Amino acid sequence: MIASRFPIDGDRLRRDIEDNAQFGAVPTDEGRGRTVLPGTKPNQRAREHLVDRMIVAGLDVSVDAVGNVAGTWLPEGCDPTAAPVAVGSHLDSVPFGGIFDGPLGVYAGLEAVRALQEAGVTPTRPIQVVSFTGEEGTRFADGVLGSSVAAGLTETETALDRTDDGETLREALTDIGFHGEERLDASDWHAWLELHVEQTDRLEEMGVTAGVVTTIAGSTRLHGTIEGTADHTGTTSMADRTDALAAASEFVLAVERAARTAAESTGTTVATVGELSVDPGVVNVVPGEVEFSIDIRDVEKPVIDRLVTRAEETLTALETDRGVETTLDRPYDVPPAEMAATCRTALHEAGQSLGVETADVHSGAGHDTMQVATVTDTGLLFAPSDGGHSHNPLEWTDWHDCAVTTSLLTEALYTLASDEDSDHR
Repeated sequence: MIASRFPIDGDRLRRDIEDNAQFGAVPTDEGRGRTVLPGTKPNQRAREHLVDRMIVAGLDVSVDAVGNVAGTWLPEGCDPTAAPVAVGSHLDSVPFGGIFDGPLGVYAGLEAVRALQEAGVTPTRPIQVVSFTGEEGTRFADGVLGSSVAAGLTETETALDRTDDGETLREALTDIGFHGEERLDASDWHAWLELHVEQTDRLEEMGVTAGVVTTIAGSTRLHGTIEGTADHTGTTSMADRTDALAAASEFVLAVERAARTAAESTGTTVATVGELSVDPGVVNVVPGEVEFSIDIRDVEKPVIDRLVTRAEETLTALETDRGVETTLDRPYDVPPAEMAATCRTALHEAGQSLGVETADVHSGAGHDTMQVATVTDTGLLFAPSDGGHSHNPLEWTDWHDCAVTTSLLTEALYTLASDEDSDHR
């Protein structure tokens, strides 16, 4: 292990992550998987275990109205009126997800606090370890639900009234005992740090252990329909058809072409039609309607907007050329987020002090940090992902890399919580 003024316990961190992996564990042929959706029993057990671990560490635990969990360390000698520095991530997962995405950041934050406690230091500012509700967007919202409420971007009551399979978020949180009070307010924080697995293989290819994120790509999600006419496949001639799926196929390829063209100049543009629903969806009926969803991402907002415009233009052309009717909505639109210079500097200098090489990278995936960045200084640190796998049971980050990046996180956390970053403001 690297020499640090605040030695972390890598074995303890590993135990925390492996213990958490039991909740919602799913059988797999390879790797380790879990399904932990917001408001479910596995989510309840994961939350309860985290709260127990926070209490053992002497943190004051609170739960807000949308289920965000915060454990506050306020040691004797710390200024209780100072704006806290917060650190953490999320505990929910995608269906059949991996064991590191989210939990590494939550438990690395807790381990950082334990390391500072054991080193006998007292930061100037309180430190809060946070687990946000519903980052993955599997229920109740398209993503970053808890952090959007904490950042004031979504009203608490609006979030609580959202439904999934007839159940509101309020009902789901009440059922698992995590519908708390008031609102965790991210604008009260002096700064925020998050450690996350990279979810691609850039760091692995570079041979670098830690990536300091410069920008989180913005993410826009489009939902739409293409409506044709459902007819008998045997009695309707090819010339007389208004085939919604054939039109949708042209649309999917047009979206891909537009993204590939943009990526040739940006290197960061991606667009995916990841969801199609065909009605009536039987072999002997010409498809009458297709519902689709598109995910568009880039570090530059104008690039995203151009791809949205291109999608709109393609649908208009299909209406003329194929006689279909179309709709397109943009319900999810999160702009790119720049990470704060103070936080990036603290993370890079932590690497220098520990003799660990760091590299500037961008994040193609969205994170809670991008919501928090709208109201306070934020930093995002990446640990390498073996083979770039994520959101599946093959997701893996070497335990040594987990420990090393947690050490960097601890150093940077203390720097920010002790105002050692004042020279960089």
